Amino acid sequence: MAGKGKHHGGAWKVAYADFVTAMMALFMVLWICAQDKKILLSTSQYFQSPFRSPLTANSGVMPYERTPNRSDDSSKQDNATGEDHPSDANKQIELSFLNAAAADFYRLLHIDEDLAKKPIDVEVTSDGLRVTLYDRAKKPLFSEDGAAFTEWGRFVMQNLAWLIDRHKFYVTIDGHTRANMVFKRDDYSAWELSVDRANASRRSLVYYAVDPGKIERVTGYADTVPLPGEAPASEANQRITISLTLEAQRQHGDAGEHRPPTVAAPPPAPPAQPVAYAPPPS
Repeated sequence: MAGKGKHHGGAWKVAYADFVTAMMALFMVLWICAQDKKILLSTSQYFQSPFRSPLTANSGVMPYERTPNRSDDSSKQDNATGEDHPSDANKQIELSFLNAAAADFYRLLHIDEDLAKKPIDVEVTSDGLRVTLYDRAKKPLFSEDGAAFTEWGRFVMQNLAWLIDRHKFYVTIDGHTRANMVFKRDDYSAWELSVDRANASRRSLVYYAVDPGKIERVTGYADTVPLPGEAPASEANQRITISLTLEAQRQHGDAGEHRPPTVAAPPPAPPAQPVAYAPPPS
């Protein structure tokens, strides 16, 4: 005698599981959309640049160490009043994204992050990345005592432009030279050279991909800001420092290296005739 009940399979369970998954995804999307702008930006950047795992402290990228300051104290006070601020989880997402972007740049240039005298250095800062491009004798970034890029320099700028454009960084560029440089012209000094190289970097980035509106400042410091622990005449002071931030810094002041606030490059003498700009060779 056939049983009254008949087994109809588990298809309904699969359909129910799909429904629950879809509802969960919907609630997640609604929750993310309700967050503030910083969390939305960090979440978007996280999925645009996926990575296998966060880098360890000995991976060659400077580990993030937050130093308490007045803004931290004010944040605690604001939290006590009930105002919303980015969570620690959001900061960790941003930090992981910056570490991944720094590692990507090393891979693009085929450079060992642990190399002692590497031609570039990438540090993760509290608000972005600080990329230092060294003009070393064994791997020069520029032609000797000039602002024209070498083949290596063009390769570096092309890959850096790609990184900036992909992640929509804001950019500040600082040019530095070593002390005791000798120039062939009396009217050309370390001030002019540092400004010319910083401007050449700006032109190269814009030429290759970067939106001109993302360039916030271009400055030449001559030999007034040597690297900590380096002699003023050290080769390591021949460098371009490019600071990349996720948000515009104009209203927040200088976010780059610690430097005297009054240091500025003198304005160049007007040329005798207009000079046409020739874009860097491809």
